[in-house]
Amino acid sequence: MKLCVLGSGSKGNAVLMQSGTTRVLIDAGFSTRAMSKRLAAIGVDPRSIEAVIITHEHVDHVKGAVSCAKKWGWQIYATEGTRGASVGLDEADTRSVASNGSIDIGDIEIRTVATSHDAEEPIAIVATGKPCGVRAAIVYDLGVVTGTISKAIERVEILILESNHDGEMLRNGPYPAMLQRRIAGREGHLSNRSAAIAAAASAHRGLSHVVLAHLSEVNNTPRVAYETMERGLKRTVFHGQITPAPQDVPSRTFSADKGREFSAAQLSLGI
Repeated sequence: MKLCVLGSGSKGNAVLMQSGTTRVLIDAGFSTRAMSKRLAAIGVDPRSIEAVIITHEHVDHVKGAVSCAKKWGWQIYATEGTRGASVGLDEADTRSVASNGSIDIGDIEIRTVATSHDAEEPIAIVATGKPCGVRAAIVYDLGVVTGTISKAIERVEILILESNHDGEMLRNGPYPAMLQRRIAGREGHLSNRSAAIAAAASAHRGLSHVVLAHLSEVNNTPRVAYETMERGLKRTVFHGQITPAPQDVPSRTFSADKGREFSAAQLSLGI
């Protein structure tokens, strides 16, 4: 199982996953032109992607979904709530997925899990590579980690988790009080501290990567997010890698082997 974050943040989100011969995109928050450039940067032909799964209807997740699907022949998947709330998806060839269900796309088995966010029917994704058994979770745009989410991310080998803001930076930053309350609320975005608590609760020796997603450019920095996560995982059995995902360029490729354990010497700052 391999994953690459093509970009993550308020300017656009997309995650490419591959298992066996199957490539699936989670979200398409970039224009067709930008998506083409980002995929070219990692040597991936857009036509080799089978499908795109949309987590929710906000523009930084859905912007290029319809145009890219039409250009390159992708199948679009979304919940009924997301489909109905997104201009374009409601008229496109979009297949419905349940907010707590599962679908198979080639060599990837995908479980959808409902999240707490200010969207119509948002979801997180937990994917299993059929040939290898490796599990990866993509969990972003949520205000609180529910028990269902906690259970779903247990024993994953790759965890892409929102680490949107530092609480103090948000409180002391330029955003008006109403926007601060929205971001910090139960249907907003996950703080660094909340992300660290969630990751620590799911830590195990086979967890090879924790990738910090959707970092705020105003209320966070990659180093602050990394250091908060590092402190949260310090007393757990986790000895993998922590990597803040970039917004403007694709990340490196994250891969894992089922049953592999990681030594403390392999922990690194991936920025």
